[in-house]
Amino acid sequence: MKNREKKYLRKTAPTESAKIVETIYGCKWSLTVYQLLADGINRPGEMVRSIEGLTTKVLNQCLRKNTEFGILERISYNEVPPRVEYKVTDFGTKFMKVLDELEKLQHEIENKI
Repeated sequence: MKNREKKYLRKTAPTESAKIVETIYGCKWSLTVYQLLADGINRPGEMVRSIEGLTTKVLNQCLRKNTEFGILERISYNEVPPRVEYKVTDFGTKFMKVLDELEKLQHEIENKI
């Protein structure tokens, strides 16, 4: 019998998904926006009115970043006045499940302390 040695390649952290998680958690409003979308509030003006302290400029930056990551989809209607809505993509649904699991892990950590 030959003595075979197993060779393992060095495992590295997922760079893109880690970057997305870091950016979303770094954004003060992203998690709140997800909560609003889950409650059926999907228009930017209504979002700003629903959250004290949130400005239109900051909300637009938050929505743009989430759209770039593919978490949210921007739907623009050809109407006068213009109407824009946001919805969670299939990828966004998967991503939010990851965030939910991280939140559960955080609760477990807090309960051990």
